[in-house]
Amino acid sequence: MANNKVVPQCKAALDVMKYEIAAELGLPVGKQALQSLASDTEFATELGSMQAGSIKEDYWGHIASRDAGYVGGNITKRLIQKAEESLFSLS
Repeated sequence: MANNKVVPQCKAALDVMKYEIAAELGLPVGKQALQSLASDTEFATELGSMQAGSIKEDYWGHIASRDAGYVGGNITKRLIQKAEESLFSLS
């Protein structure tokens, strides 16, 4: 099955949830990662090994696969909880 979203507009909400969970786990991603990696990226851009335009806020390359998977698992867990809550509130 392809990684197609049933509701394409959900991307922003999923991104918010992703960064909330990463912050709860203490993972340095997004703006926090840029601040913590600022000196390294500045040095890398000066050496020319990294283009200044290639530095993005949404960078997860320094996060271990296990931690990234843990974030994804927590997203799934929360989505299931929200779906169950909405089903229980209907009855």
